[in-house]
Amino acid sequence: MQLDLQGKVALVTGAGSGIGEAAAKKLAAAGARVAALGRTDDELTDVVNEMRRNGCQAIPLVADISDAGAMEQAYRRVEKEWGRLDIVFANAGINGVWAPIEELTPEEWNRTIGINLSGTFYTIKYAAPLLKRQGGSIIVTASVNGTRIFSNTGATAYSTSKAGQVAMTKMLALEFAPQKVRVNVICPGAIETNIDENTEQRDLDKVRIPVEFPESNQPLTGGKPGHSDQVADLVLFLASDMSSHITGTEIWIDGAESLIKG
Repeated sequence: MQLDLQGKVALVTGAGSGIGEAAAKKLAAAGARVAALGRTDDELTDVVNEMRRNGCQAIPLVADISDAGAMEQAYRRVEKEWGRLDIVFANAGINGVWAPIEELTPEEWNRTIGINLSGTFYTIKYAAPLLKRQGGSIIVTASVNGTRIFSNTGATAYSTSKAGQVAMTKMLALEFAPQKVRVNVICPGAIETNIDENTEQRDLDKVRIPVEFPESNQPLTGGKPGHSDQVADLVLFLASDMSSHITGTEIWIDGAESLIKG
């Protein structure tokens, strides 16, 4: 067994930046042909071009993961291009709005659930027929929030969506096992990405419960957040035959952060 993905095809959502970008490049470097999916051409162009310059096969796919029709079309393009699919990294998501429940609007709730949870559903649903042909691996990005950490008051929509992803993973791991499709979920803690820049936090002081945590929230790294490449290494392992007997499992990658802050 080795981390060799020669001959395999992978689709990565949220491939334009952060964890998705790092994972797409890592999978390509291991030999996979990569369909890099994102919201705009602009965010995908540099990523795909870099993979191609390094001798890898990659195509950009522009789609909104919360749009079922767009995701179905994306997989048709993959099938037309390469005729198979072996790996899906359902990574795209948003932090959304963090606010007291009385102030969180139905539209804000629905947007977070629609992208994070329904988007994961569409990403897996339309991949299933292709993956079942020869088996494969699905990896979902959840979070420490909603799985081990419940002290980030106001992150109700986000945490609910992440807890739902873990439940979905376990249900589908059993459903897909006869077809040799593995389904696992990773739960990152603080990672250096741009996702926090798109988080709207509103009136959290009204509901935040005062708690004192140690100054170093990531004991393994002396308080420093993790890097996207570290998460990508885990994705590569779960995508490869090295994890051939692992399914229905959540893996926290957080430097022990969630063991302190849960």
